[in-house]
Amino acid sequence: MRVLLVEDEKEMVVALSNILTRQNMIVDAVATIEAAEHVLKDNVHDVVVLDRQLPDGDGLSLIQRLRARGQTIPVLVLTARGDLDDRVTGLQSGADDYLGKPFATEELLARLRALLRRPSGLIPDVAKIGGLEFDFAHREVWVMGERVEMPRREILVLEALMRRMGRMVQRATLMEAVFGMNDEIDSNALDTHISRVRRKLTEAGAGVTINGIRGLGYLLRETA
Repeated sequence: MRVLLVEDEKEMVVALSNILTRQNMIVDAVATIEAAEHVLKDNVHDVVVLDRQLPDGDGLSLIQRLRARGQTIPVLVLTARGDLDDRVTGLQSGADDYLGKPFATEELLARLRALLRRPSGLIPDVAKIGGLEFDFAHREVWVMGERVEMPRREILVLEALMRRMGRMVQRATLMEAVFGMNDEIDSNALDTHISRVRRKLTEAGAGVTINGIRGLGYLLRETA
């Protein structure tokens, strides 16, 4: 999952980024409505976590602009303005969910997972191919009932492939799923992560292969 965090308080950005990163999410952070609108034109994010009190206005105006141009990306408003009237206004403005600060970490994570289980997200709870199962809600990998431990980048690689299993996934799509805007990326970083995922799945007997299509991307499919 790739999250766009729209928040201008640096301490909150750090705290939220740490929370979400520990859940194997990619977090990109911007501090203004204008910057968020520019970034969201690329359509690479799965969900937006949005503050209302931003330097260039009320964050709700970003939602209105997105909806006006037909973008249905889920938006969770996370703000200190949590009174009933504020919540109603936020939801009427097009927000998919509204959570007041301070908040419980588990509630925030549960709400994000719920947003991505809605029809617009098209993400099942668990995807299966061969002996491999991927739990999207908890970002866990299982092979034949045994959990396979993977670090965050490898989890993100496999998640992107599992979402499109049986179809080629372009390199650009994988790069967007695995690396954030500010990450320093070696030229062979993606191939290295995929090689490690491939090895672990083979060793676990997952019954799947990850085939590289030179210059184009990768394909996850069940072993013949």
